[in-house]
Amino acid sequence: MTAPRPVPLKVLWLARLERRFHAWRERRARRRGLVPEVAAFPGYGSQTWVRVLGRVMIPPKARNGSDAYAGVRGWRSFVAVPVGFAQVTIVIDGVTHDVVADRGGVLDTVLPATLAPGWRTLTMSVEGGEPIETRVFVVADDVRFGVVSDVDDTVMVTALPRPLVAAWNSFVLNEHARQPVPGMAVLLERLVQQHPGAPMIYLSTGAWNVAPTLARFLRRHLFPAGGMLLTDWGPTHDRWFRSGREHKADNLARLAREFPQITWLLVGDDGQHDDEIYTAFASAHPANVAAVVIRRLTPAEAVLAGGRTMVDDHSAATVPWVTGDDGAALMERLASIGLLHDV
Repeated sequence: MTAPRPVPLKVLWLARLERRFHAWRERRARRRGLVPEVAAFPGYGSQTWVRVLGRVMIPPKARNGSDAYAGVRGWRSFVAVPVGFAQVTIVIDGVTHDVVADRGGVLDTVLPATLAPGWRTLTMSVEGGEPIETRVFVVADDVRFGVVSDVDDTVMVTALPRPLVAAWNSFVLNEHARQPVPGMAVLLERLVQQHPGAPMIYLSTGAWNVAPTLARFLRRHLFPAGGMLLTDWGPTHDRWFRSGREHKADNLARLAREFPQITWLLVGDDGQHDDEIYTAFASAHPANVAAVVIRRLTPAEAVLAGGRTMVDDHSAATVPWVTGDDGAALMERLASIGLLHDV
Protein backbone atom coordinates (compact mmCIF):
# COMPACT_ATOMS: atom_id res chain seq x y z
CA MET A 1 0.00 0.00 0.00
CA THR A 2 1.33 3.41 -0.94
CA ALA A 3 1.76 5.71 2.02
CA PRO A 4 -0.16 8.98 1.84
CA ARG A 5 1.84 12.00 0.77
CA PRO A 6 2.72 14.24 3.74
CA VAL A 7 1.22 17.71 3.83
CA PRO A 8 3.98 20.29 3.16
CA LEU A 9 5.03 21.61 6.56
CA LYS A 10 5.95 25.03 5.21
CA VAL A 11 2.37 25.60 4.08
CA LEU A 12 0.95 24.44 7.39
CA TRP A 13 3.36 26.84 9.09
CA LEU A 14 2.24 29.68 6.83
CA ALA A 15 -1.42 29.02 7.58
CA ARG A 16 -0.71 29.04 11.32
CA LEU A 17 1.28 32.25 10.96
CA GLU A 18 -1.58 33.90 9.09
CA ARG A 19 -4.02 32.94 11.86
CA ARG A 20 -1.70 34.31 14.57
CA PHE A 21 -1.22 37.54 12.64
CA HIS A 22 -4.97 38.10 12.29
CA ALA A 23 -5.49 37.24 15.98
CA TRP A 24 -2.90 39.91 16.90
CA ARG A 25 -4.62 42.45 14.64
CA GLU A 26 -7.98 41.56 16.18
CA ARG A 27 -6.67 42.21 19.72
CA ARG A 28 -5.26 45.59 18.65
CA ALA A 29 -8.53 46.57 16.96
CA ARG A 30 -10.58 45.64 20.03
CA ARG A 31 -8.29 47.67 22.28
CA ARG A 32 -9.05 50.65 20.04
CA GLY A 33 -12.74 50.15 20.69
CA LEU A 34 -13.62 48.65 17.30
CA VAL A 35 -16.17 45.85 17.22
CA PRO A 36 -16.90 43.01 14.78
CA GLU A 37 -19.56 43.35 12.12
CA VAL A 38 -21.10 40.89 9.70
CA ALA A 39 -20.78 41.51 5.98
CA ALA A 40 -23.70 39.56 4.55
CA PHE A 41 -23.76 38.25 0.98
CA PRO A 42 -26.76 37.06 -1.07
CA GLY A 43 -27.38 33.34 -0.65
CA TYR A 44 -29.77 30.79 -2.06
CA GLY A 45 -31.72 27.72 -1.03
CA SER A 46 -34.68 25.45 -1.53
CA GLN A 47 -38.06 25.43 0.19
CA THR A 48 -36.55 23.35 3.03
CA TRP A 49 -33.05 24.83 3.52
CA VAL A 50 -30.98 27.94 2.82
CA ARG A 51 -27.26 28.52 2.25
CA VAL A 52 -26.28 31.59 4.27
CA LEU A 53 -23.11 33.47 3.31
CA GLY A 54 -21.18 36.23 5.00
CA ARG A 55 -17.97 37.24 6.70
CA VAL A 56 -17.22 38.57 10.18
CA MET A 57 -14.76 41.48 10.07
CA ILE A 58 -13.58 44.42 12.10
CA PRO A 59 -13.55 47.12 9.40
CA PRO A 60 -11.33 50.19 9.58
CA LYS A 61 -12.98 53.25 11.06
CA ALA A 62 -14.65 55.11 8.21
CA ARG A 63 -13.96 58.83 7.75
CA ASN A 64 -17.49 59.74 8.73
CA GLY A 65 -17.22 57.73 11.95
CA SER A 66 -19.24 54.77 10.65
CA ASP A 67 -17.85 51.24 10.64
CA ALA A 68 -20.28 49.95 8.03
CA TYR A 69 -18.42 47.27 6.09
CA ALA A 70 -20.84 47.63 3.21
CA GLY A 71 -19.47 51.11 2.63
CA VAL A 72 -15.81 50.06 2.59
CA ARG A 73 -14.35 50.48 -0.89
CA GLY A 74 -11.21 49.42 -2.73
CA TRP A 75 -8.11 48.69 -0.64
CA ARG A 76 -9.92 49.39 2.65
CA SER A 77 -11.87 46.13 2.31
CA PHE A 78 -8.57 44.22 2.32
CA VAL A 79 -7.25 45.81 5.52
CA ALA A 80 -10.35 44.93 7.54
CA VAL A 81 -9.53 42.37 10.23
CA PRO A 82 -11.17 38.93 9.80
CA VAL A 83 -12.54 37.52 13.05
CA GLY A 84 -11.92 33.79 13.08
CA PHE A 85 -14.39 31.41 14.74
CA ALA A 86 -16.81 34.22 15.55
CA GLN A 87 -20.20 33.31 16.99
CA VAL A 88 -22.95 34.50 14.66
CA THR A 89 -26.69 34.54 15.37
CA ILE A 90 -28.96 34.03 12.34
CA VAL A 91 -32.73 34.47 12.53
CA ILE A 92 -34.82 32.91 9.77
CA ASP A 93 -38.59 33.40 9.87
CA GLY A 94 -38.48 33.80 13.66
CA VAL A 95 -36.22 30.79 14.27
CA THR A 96 -32.80 31.50 15.79
CA HIS A 97 -29.64 29.62 14.80
CA ASP A 98 -26.19 30.03 16.38
CA VAL A 99 -23.34 29.23 14.02
CA VAL A 100 -19.55 29.65 13.97
CA ALA A 101 -17.50 31.27 11.20
CA ASP A 102 -14.33 29.58 9.94
CA ARG A 103 -10.79 30.65 10.84
CA GLY A 104 -10.91 33.39 8.19
CA GLY A 105 -14.20 34.78 9.48
CA VAL A 106 -16.11 33.36 6.49
CA LEU A 107 -19.62 32.12 7.16
CA ASP A 108 -20.93 29.51 4.72
CA THR A 109 -23.58 27.37 6.31
CA VAL A 110 -26.74 25.49 5.39
CA LEU A 111 -29.69 25.86 7.75
CA PRO A 112 -33.17 24.32 7.76
CA ALA A 113 -35.95 26.68 6.78
CA THR A 114 -39.47 26.51 5.39
CA LEU A 115 -39.81 29.49 3.09
CA ALA A 116 -41.87 30.48 0.07
CA PRO A 117 -40.06 30.78 -3.28
CA GLY A 118 -38.40 34.04 -4.25
CA TRP A 119 -36.17 36.49 -2.39
CA ARG A 120 -36.53 36.18 1.38
CA THR A 121 -34.98 38.23 4.18
CA LEU A 122 -33.16 36.99 7.26
CA THR A 123 -31.01 38.72 9.89
CA MET A 124 -27.47 38.14 11.14
CA SER A 125 -25.66 39.54 14.17
CA VAL A 126 -22.38 38.98 15.98
CA GLU A 127 -21.60 39.35 19.70
CA GLY A 128 -25.01 40.81 20.44
CA GLY A 129 -24.56 43.62 17.97
CA GLU A 130 -27.21 45.25 15.84
CA PRO A 131 -28.77 42.69 13.46
CA ILE A 132 -28.30 43.31 9.77
CA GLU A 133 -30.56 42.07 7.01
CA THR A 134 -29.50 39.84 4.16
CA ARG A 135 -31.37 37.97 1.45
CA VAL A 136 -31.51 34.46 0.09
CA PHE A 137 -33.18 33.34 -3.12
CA VAL A 138 -35.46 30.38 -2.48
CA VAL A 139 -35.84 28.10 -5.49
CA ALA A 140 -39.27 26.52 -5.95
CA ASP A 141 -39.42 22.75 -6.20
CA ASP A 142 -40.82 22.89 -9.74
CA VAL A 143 -38.08 25.16 -11.20
CA ARG A 144 -36.05 23.41 -13.90
CA PHE A 145 -33.68 26.14 -15.17
CA GLY A 146 -30.95 28.28 -13.63
CA VAL A 147 -28.00 30.49 -14.62
CA VAL A 148 -24.42 30.37 -13.34
CA SER A 149 -22.18 33.21 -14.52
CA ASP A 150 -18.52 33.99 -14.08
CA VAL A 151 -17.75 37.63 -13.20
CA ASP A 152 -14.27 38.76 -14.26
CA ASP A 153 -14.11 39.40 -18.02
CA THR A 154 -17.58 37.88 -18.38
CA VAL A 155 -19.80 40.57 -16.87
CA MET A 156 -17.08 42.98 -15.70
CA VAL A 157 -13.80 43.87 -17.39
CA THR A 158 -11.00 43.48 -14.82
CA ALA A 159 -8.18 41.60 -16.64
CA LEU A 160 -7.88 39.40 -13.55
CA PRO A 161 -5.14 36.98 -14.73
CA ARG A 162 -2.57 39.81 -14.85
CA PRO A 163 -1.43 40.04 -11.19
CA LEU A 164 -0.56 43.74 -11.25
CA VAL A 165 -3.73 44.74 -13.08
CA ALA A 166 -5.79 42.52 -10.80
CA ALA A 167 -4.23 44.13 -7.73
CA TRP A 168 -4.98 47.61 -9.11
CA ASN A 169 -8.60 46.69 -9.83
CA SER A 170 -9.13 44.96 -6.49
CA PHE A 171 -7.22 47.20 -4.10
CA VAL A 172 -7.51 50.67 -5.63
CA LEU A 173 -10.44 51.10 -7.98
CA ASN A 174 -14.07 51.11 -6.92
CA GLU A 175 -17.09 49.99 -8.88
CA HIS A 176 -17.39 53.36 -10.66
CA ALA A 177 -14.11 52.71 -12.49
CA ARG A 178 -14.97 49.19 -13.69
CA GLN A 179 -16.61 48.60 -17.02
CA PRO A 180 -19.44 46.16 -17.73
CA VAL A 181 -19.16 43.86 -20.72
CA PRO A 182 -21.55 45.32 -23.34
CA GLY A 183 -24.91 43.60 -23.48
CA MET A 184 -24.29 41.08 -20.69
CA ALA A 185 -26.70 42.68 -18.24
CA VAL A 186 -29.46 42.56 -20.86
CA LEU A 187 -28.64 38.93 -21.69
CA LEU A 188 -28.76 37.73 -18.08
CA GLU A 189 -31.87 39.78 -17.30
CA ARG A 190 -33.71 38.29 -20.28
CA LEU A 191 -32.73 34.79 -19.26
CA VAL A 192 -34.19 35.12 -15.77
CA GLN A 193 -37.26 36.97 -17.04
CA GLN A 194 -38.05 34.25 -19.56
CA HIS A 195 -37.60 31.58 -16.89
CA PRO A 196 -39.61 32.83 -13.88
CA GLY A 197 -38.21 31.63 -10.59
CA ALA A 198 -34.83 30.69 -12.09
CA PRO A 199 -31.89 31.09 -9.68
CA MET A 200 -29.08 33.42 -10.74
CA ILE A 201 -25.65 32.56 -9.30
CA TYR A 202 -22.49 34.66 -9.73
CA LEU A 203 -19.53 32.27 -9.36
CA SER A 204 -16.15 33.99 -9.20
CA THR A 205 -12.57 33.33 -8.14
CA GLY A 206 -12.52 36.80 -6.59
CA ALA A 207 -12.03 37.27 -2.86
CA TRP A 208 -14.92 37.81 -0.45
CA ASN A 209 -13.32 41.18 0.34
CA VAL A 210 -14.61 42.58 -2.96
CA ALA A 211 -18.18 41.31 -2.47
CA PRO A 212 -19.63 44.70 -1.39
CA THR A 213 -18.00 46.41 -4.38
CA LEU A 214 -19.21 43.67 -6.71
CA ALA A 215 -22.76 43.91 -5.39
CA ARG A 216 -22.82 47.67 -5.97
CA PHE A 217 -21.41 47.21 -9.47
CA LEU A 218 -24.10 44.66 -10.40
CA ARG A 219 -26.88 46.92 -9.10
CA ARG A 220 -25.51 50.03 -10.81
CA HIS A 221 -25.33 48.31 -14.20
CA LEU A 222 -28.73 46.61 -13.87
CA PHE A 223 -27.56 43.01 -13.70
CA PRO A 224 -30.17 40.66 -12.21
CA ALA A 225 -29.87 40.00 -8.50
CA GLY A 226 -28.34 36.67 -7.60
CA GLY A 227 -26.42 34.63 -5.11
CA MET A 228 -22.67 35.30 -4.88
CA LEU A 229 -20.08 32.55 -4.51
CA LEU A 230 -16.59 33.97 -4.05
CA THR A 231 -13.55 32.56 -2.28
CA ASP A 232 -11.10 33.40 0.50
CA TRP A 233 -7.56 34.26 -0.51
CA GLY A 234 -4.55 33.06 1.44
CA PRO A 235 -2.96 29.76 2.55
CA THR A 236 -4.90 26.60 3.36
CA HIS A 237 -3.77 23.50 5.21
CA ASP A 238 -2.11 22.06 2.09
CA ARG A 239 -1.34 24.89 -0.37
CA TRP A 240 -0.02 28.44 -0.51
CA PHE A 241 -3.21 29.86 -2.05
CA ARG A 242 -6.68 28.53 -2.62
CA SER A 243 -7.32 27.16 -6.09
CA GLY A 244 -9.80 29.24 -8.07
CA ARG A 245 -10.41 26.34 -10.45
CA GLU A 246 -11.24 23.99 -7.59
CA HIS A 247 -13.52 26.63 -6.09
CA LYS A 248 -15.54 26.82 -9.30
CA ALA A 249 -15.58 23.07 -9.94
CA ASP A 250 -16.58 22.28 -6.35
CA ASN A 251 -19.45 24.78 -6.32
CA LEU A 252 -20.79 23.57 -9.68
CA ALA A 253 -20.79 20.00 -8.39
CA ARG A 254 -22.51 21.19 -5.24
CA LEU A 255 -25.25 22.93 -7.22
CA ALA A 256 -25.82 19.71 -9.15
CA ARG A 257 -26.25 17.81 -5.87
CA GLU A 258 -28.45 20.45 -4.27
CA PHE A 259 -30.72 20.92 -7.31
CA PRO A 260 -30.67 17.66 -9.31
CA GLN A 261 -33.80 18.76 -11.18
CA ILE A 262 -32.24 21.96 -12.59
CA THR A 263 -30.38 22.36 -15.85
CA TRP A 264 -27.90 25.23 -15.67
CA LEU A 265 -26.88 27.70 -18.33
CA LEU A 266 -23.15 28.17 -17.71
CA VAL A 267 -21.74 31.57 -18.71
CA GLY A 268 -18.00 32.31 -18.85
CA ASP A 269 -15.20 33.65 -21.05
CA ASP A 270 -12.11 32.43 -22.89
CA GLY A 271 -9.62 34.37 -20.76
CA GLN A 272 -9.26 31.90 -17.87
CA HIS A 273 -10.25 28.26 -17.42
CA ASP A 274 -14.02 28.44 -17.87
CA ASP A 275 -14.03 26.29 -21.00
CA GLU A 276 -12.10 23.52 -19.26
CA ILE A 277 -14.15 23.72 -16.05
CA TYR A 278 -17.47 23.75 -17.89
CA THR A 279 -16.37 20.90 -20.18
CA ALA A 280 -15.56 18.74 -17.17
CA PHE A 281 -18.85 19.60 -15.47
CA ALA A 282 -20.91 18.96 -18.62
CA SER A 283 -19.19 15.59 -19.07
CA ALA A 284 -19.88 14.57 -15.47
CA HIS A 285 -23.39 16.06 -15.26
CA PRO A 286 -24.86 16.29 -18.78
CA ALA A 287 -28.41 16.23 -17.42
CA ASN A 288 -27.67 19.37 -15.40
CA VAL A 289 -26.43 21.57 -18.26
CA ALA A 290 -28.81 23.45 -20.56
CA ALA A 291 -25.98 25.08 -22.56
CA VAL A 292 -22.55 26.65 -22.20
CA VAL A 293 -21.98 30.29 -23.18
CA ILE A 294 -18.42 31.52 -23.71
CA ARG A 295 -17.76 35.22 -24.23
CA ARG A 296 -14.69 35.91 -26.39
CA LEU A 297 -12.35 38.59 -25.14
CA THR A 298 -11.53 41.53 -27.37
CA PRO A 299 -7.92 41.65 -28.67
CA ALA A 300 -7.04 44.37 -26.13
CA GLU A 301 -8.60 42.43 -23.26
CA ALA A 302 -6.80 39.27 -24.36
CA VAL A 303 -3.47 41.10 -24.22
CA LEU A 304 -4.17 42.37 -20.70
CA ALA A 305 -5.39 38.92 -19.66
CA GLY A 306 -2.21 37.26 -20.89
CA GLY A 307 -3.86 35.64 -23.91
CA ARG A 308 -6.90 33.52 -24.57
CA THR A 309 -7.62 29.99 -23.50
CA MET A 310 -8.01 27.75 -26.52
CA VAL A 311 -11.71 26.87 -26.74
CA ASP A 312 -12.09 23.23 -27.65
CA ASP A 313 -14.22 21.96 -30.50
CA HIS A 314 -17.59 21.16 -28.94
CA SER A 315 -19.46 20.30 -32.12
CA ALA A 316 -19.91 16.73 -30.87
CA ALA A 317 -20.85 17.73 -27.32
CA THR A 318 -24.09 16.44 -25.83
CA VAL A 319 -25.01 19.98 -24.69
CA PRO A 320 -25.09 23.18 -26.81
CA TRP A 321 -22.05 25.48 -26.79
CA VAL A 322 -22.23 29.06 -28.06
CA THR A 323 -19.61 31.79 -28.31
CA GLY A 324 -19.75 35.51 -29.05
CA ASP A 325 -17.94 38.79 -28.49
CA ASP A 326 -20.59 40.43 -26.29
CA GLY A 327 -24.06 40.05 -24.87
CA ALA A 328 -25.84 40.93 -28.12
CA ALA A 329 -23.97 38.28 -30.10
CA LEU A 330 -24.57 35.69 -27.40
CA MET A 331 -28.29 36.49 -27.33
CA GLU A 332 -28.48 35.79 -31.05
CA ARG A 333 -26.68 32.48 -30.61
CA LEU A 334 -28.96 31.43 -27.77
CA ALA A 335 -32.05 32.43 -29.77
CA SER A 336 -30.85 30.24 -32.65
CA ILE A 337 -30.89 27.17 -30.38
CA GLY A 338 -34.22 28.06 -28.77
CA LEU A 339 -32.98 29.18 -25.34
CA LEU A 340 -34.07 32.82 -25.79
CA HIS A 341 -37.18 34.27 -27.39
CA ASP A 342 -38.04 37.63 -28.96
CA VAL A 343 -34.41 38.62 -29.58
